[in-house]
Amino acid sequence: QVQLVESGGGLVQPGGSLRLSCAASGIIVSYNTMAWYRQVPGNQRELVASIARGGRTNYADSVKGRFTISRDIAKNTMYLQMNSLKPEDTAVYLCNTNEVNSYGYYEYWGQGTQVTVSS
Repeated sequence: QVQLVESGGGLVQPGGSLRLSCAASGIIVSYNTMAWYRQVPGNQRELVASIARGGRTNYADSVKGRFTISRDIAKNTMYLQMNSLKPEDTAVYLCNTNEVNSYGYYEYWGQGTQVTVSS
């Protein structure tokens, strides 16, 4: 059974930094495309960053140069380092991955971690 557990969210002042973690079980983070999304109530989920099986990364324009996605194979954990945070980064951040097997396509989500950027 695939499980994704996020941690690391919190309250931070504008310009500050946070590092989010997504601990995975039931899948291997280096074998799957892993992604971070964020959601503000009333809005659609927004793709923030992704890291593919081969290590290629992709970022939303709004976070390029400020956020870095990475993974630790030994810990089977994905990270999102967020620097120079802005109030508009406030959202629930969710970890995501998907799997294709003989039974079909499956998408998995963590429970989310709240990030609030405010003075």
